[in-house]
Amino acid sequence: MTQSTEVKAFIDTDKTLEKLPLPTGNTAPEREQIRHTLTGSQRAVKGTIKVLHQLGYANITDWSPIVPSSNPGEVISVLTRSISVS
Repeated sequence: MTQSTEVKAFIDTDKTLEKLPLPTGNTAPEREQIRHTLTGSQRAVKGTIKVLHQLGYANITDWSPIVPSSNPGEVISVLTRSISVS
């Protein structure tokens, strides 16, 4: 499968980056940090970061620098987000 086909398949899903409903009432939503970790070849990690940027999920600069993992030929990058939880 080519990258453009993979991107199109991801974009065509029913719940692609669907926005969560806003909480009701006077209470402020609780915030919680989550981390997205990408692990794989440098090409795969950079490509995934680019796709997530094209989809409007995260800026490329939001990701940590790509660093080698303990496995040969494998790298890691992390995105930390603060999300509303109820």
